[in-house]
Amino acid sequence: MRSASFMRPPDQEDTYKIGDRVEVFCDHEDSAGQRIRDWLKGTVVQIDNKLVAVQFRENVYLTDGWMVPDRILWFPLDSNNVRPYVYKRKKFDPLEEIDLDSLNLF
Repeated sequence: MRSASFMRPPDQEDTYKIGDRVEVFCDHEDSAGQRIRDWLKGTVVQIDNKLVAVQFRENVYLTDGWMVPDRILWFPLDSNNVRPYVYKRKKFDPLEEIDLDSLNLF
């Protein structure tokens, strides 16, 4: 097989890993069962050289209206319709909530 020559080697940056939570801008059903186009949480289930597969828990649709039976959509790695999921809940340390001066341990 012929080796390809590059001016510089391609970046080996992994943008997604299997199991990563992401948000995808796609057609899906809202809680009332209405079809909407909005951001939906999903999980990365497969990655290849150019594409990333995201699986959802809700029904998702193709742009021409067909429901995707396995709930998996494929996107290019550099797609603007896929972004990392940012957790809304702030993680906090419960020990910081305790006022040690008011406990009068001694």
